[in-house]
Order: sequence, then structure tokens, then C-alpha cells
Amino acid sequence: MTGKMERCATLEALFPDLADWGYAVTSDIDFEYNCIAWAAGDKTHQWWPDEHGYWPEGAARAMTVEAFIEAYATLGYASCHDDEHEPGYEKIAIYADEAGAPQHAARQVNAEHWTSKCGDYWDISHPLRAIEGAEYGRAVRFMKRPG
Repeated sequence: MTGKMERCATLEALFPDLADWGYAVTSDIDFEYNCIAWAAGDKTHQWWPDEHGYWPEGAARAMTVEAFIEAYATLGYASCHDDEHEPGYEKIAIYADEAGAPQHAARQVNAEHWTSKCGDYWDISHPLRAIEGAEYGRAVRFMKRPG
């Protein structure tokens, strides 16, 4: 297997429900950035609150949803109540595991699709719930900013 079939097999192994929801691979592999950065629109850093990752000044370096909210707030995002598409706004979703630790973030593309950087692999376009599960947990917080 090569190319598209290999990408799909890898992604569908990580996210077993992904194929049922429909998705599209939208980039080649790129190690310069991760999902947290991608949701913020940053393709130049690996965002993570540990001592090795980039983390915005003023945000707590902690593995909590609150710290991730602080990080995105430095870019003008504010908490909002839902994932509904709102013209004129950019929305992000923060995913957390059952213990409440952030695992992933995605950025809304339109009323039906979000975009995610999947680990060290590819960027994909997908419905919000398509990547929920053991790997990333579930979307627990939404934020928006004018855009």
C-alpha cells in the first residue's frame, strides 16, 4: 500500500469511526507543527505546555483545559457554548480524555467540517465528532474569535 491508501489505513487505525463519518486528507506529513498549533493557525511550532514545546506567554504551562483556554485566549479566542458555525467567527474545539487532560484541538472550516493535524501525520478535514474516541477523547470546550 502506498500513497492515499496508506494514509487512510493509518488514520483509520487511529480513529476507527473516521471512515464512517467521511474525511479528506488535506496535507502531506509535516513535523514542524502539531494539532494545538494547527488549530491556532500556526504552522511553525509544536505547541505543548511542557518544557519542550512552544507555549504562549501568559498561559499556564499545565495539562488542563483551563491552561489551553488561556493559550488560545492570547490569540483573541473566547469560550463559547457550542460548535454551531457562525459566519464572521473562527471556532476551535479542545478535546480531552476521560480524566480531563487535553489531547487535541481542531479548527472549524464550515458548518459541516473541521480541520485537524493528526499526530505526526496529516492534516484532515472531518466532521467534529469523527475523531472522538480513545486517541483524543471528546470535544469538551469550544472557543471563537472574530475572523
